[in-house]
Amino acid sequence: MTLYAEQLSNAARKQIAVWLLLCCAMIFAMVILGGVTRLTGSGLSMVEWDPIFGVIPPLDQQAWEEVFAKYRESPEYRKINVGMDLDGFKSIYWFEYAHRVLGRSIGTVFLIPFLYFLFRGMLTRRLAPRLAIAFLLGGLQGLLGWYMVKSGLIDRPHVSQYRLTAHLGLALVIYCYLLWLTFDLLFPQRASNPHSPAAHKGALYLLALAAVTVMSGGFVAGLKAGFAYNTFPKMGDQWLPPAAWMLEPAWRNLFENVATVQFNHRVLAIATFISVLGFWLYAMRNRLAATARIASHLALGVATVQISLGVATLLLHVPVALAATHQAGAVALLTALLFLNHRVRKGESAPLPSQHQ
Repeated sequence: MTLYAEQLSNAARKQIAVWLLLCCAMIFAMVILGGVTRLTGSGLSMVEWDPIFGVIPPLDQQAWEEVFAKYRESPEYRKINVGMDLDGFKSIYWFEYAHRVLGRSIGTVFLIPFLYFLFRGMLTRRLAPRLAIAFLLGGLQGLLGWYMVKSGLIDRPHVSQYRLTAHLGLALVIYCYLLWLTFDLLFPQRASNPHSPAAHKGALYLLALAAVTVMSGGFVAGLKAGFAYNTFPKMGDQWLPPAAWMLEPAWRNLFENVATVQFNHRVLAIATFISVLGFWLYAMRNRLAATARIASHLALGVATVQISLGVATLLLHVPVALAATHQAGAVALLTALLFLNHRVRKGESAPLPSQHQ
């Protein structure tokens, strides 16, 4: 029996798992909405952060005029959107507003059931603190989001790609953390014959490589590097443009040079796909347990769709809907690879017993 499922009845385990799955689904949606907010240029439309009363939008014309007046003082309006009218402002405001409200909603949906399960004695002494850590990480994520937005409200009307990538990374850490706990609750039994160390290392390598690829995508998004070199497989007429190493010191090119950042993301994406294909062949040849093979099929299918979405997004000059779908594919691939790691690490799951433990 897994660490988190000990002393839990089947009913309690299922209730907690459904709750955590709902939280994961909301985080998934939050990541996608964040991508749409960035792609539509809406992320700097709200120039204040009010954790308490910020859930109340402007309710009348005067309130809208006041909020719009504050936006007109921002660098984004003065340098990019000068001349925008109130209707144009509303079109970007609602994306950022929805993003912030969804973030607060996730905190509420997590906290209230957590307190309910805690006071009902439905959480074990090992599971409760792990869930509390997730809530604290969620609060930190909110602070990090505002720290990111602030970077675009000073002089340069663009958020820091470093802060954007950190914000994305923490969201995915929370998502994967909760999802792993959920898998433990849904598959509480350990296998008597676990998989080989090679399978463990291979699955972990895939997850790490995919995570690095997603983080490199954060730098692509932060620098708007997807709008440059909209050809594939070459970047223009070359595999790597000479401009890729124009910054000094050289390490800055990895994170601040549009050409290098896009090149890195391409290489990492291709490496991820090839690695997932290689593990799938290994899984078929070595006949891993049934759920591990299913996870391998799932990972390969998602990886194939994801790399196709990436190429299409690039060639079509980053249309919002396609780019958002590509971001959703990245989270889906991490989900599949996390499930693969869980199945390889824990082995084949036995059926849940019918009686309470």
